[in-house]
Amino acid sequence: VRLEGRDQAGVPAHRRGVGLMFQDHQLFPQRDVGGNIAFGPRMHGATREEQHARVAELLRLVGLPGAAGRAVSTLSGGEQQRVALARALAPSPRLLMLDEPLGQLDRSLRERLVVELRELFGALGTTVLAVTHDQGEAFALADRVVVMREGRIAQSGTPLEVWQRPADAFVARFLGFDNLVAAAVADGVADTPWGKLPVPPGAPHGEREVLVRPTGVRLVEPDRGLACTVAARTFRGTHVSLALDPATGPRLEAACTLREAPAPGAEVGVAFDPDDVVVLG
Repeated sequence: VRLEGRDQAGVPAHRRGVGLMFQDHQLFPQRDVGGNIAFGPRMHGATREEQHARVAELLRLVGLPGAAGRAVSTLSGGEQQRVALARALAPSPRLLMLDEPLGQLDRSLRERLVVELRELFGALGTTVLAVTHDQGEAFALADRVVVMREGRIAQSGTPLEVWQRPADAFVARFLGFDNLVAAAVADGVADTPWGKLPVPPGAPHGEREVLVRPTGVRLVEPDRGLACTVAARTFRGTHVSLALDPATGPRLEAACTLREAPAPGAEVGVAFDPDDVVVLG
């Protein structure tokens, strides 16, 4: 492992300049909030005045001003997360590593904190390496996403690049896409079990796997597209997810508004938007 070009194998851990925020926070129960945050600077020889100043600065930064004297046992999950982050930042690391930083929080708090963390990291300018199983969290936090498979990099790029162009079926399924079929691609058309699908210009030809994003599965009149039966519908908050059983081919997932969502058992037609058809590989 090299950091700024230097092999870290022979560098003592306390001299590497790497901060770590644990998945379960691992706050010191015998120390108050201030004592937890001051631990790193104290180990680096900071004076008592410098420790107090750093604690106050970081508590303001993470939105907990004046909390230095609180016992960690009185903190909520979100507050513990903020204190753990402040403790990791206190020694001013060159690299901050986060292990499932929001994994133990409820959904509403997680969604709020992910925005705050993004703004905080941008303001600090600290390089952050975050590990998570939640792709939504990764895409919200990151400037660059790396998808791992069995210890190897399956794909890397900006969140937009990875989302728009998954490298293969593994990455596509990791991102939550299930509309994947084998196809023969030629002359702007993919021949699939769902029929002939339009593909974007420049798509690679030959025997390929094709992904259709749910947003690209458009509902039309039953006699105007691929005939399907609505098997189920699930409210997702921002949209409704439909499970469709087509006359030919595997099940399809479609996304539509609540107002437009047909009931289970309804007969619908499906058309495909070429902008949401991705030829993998």
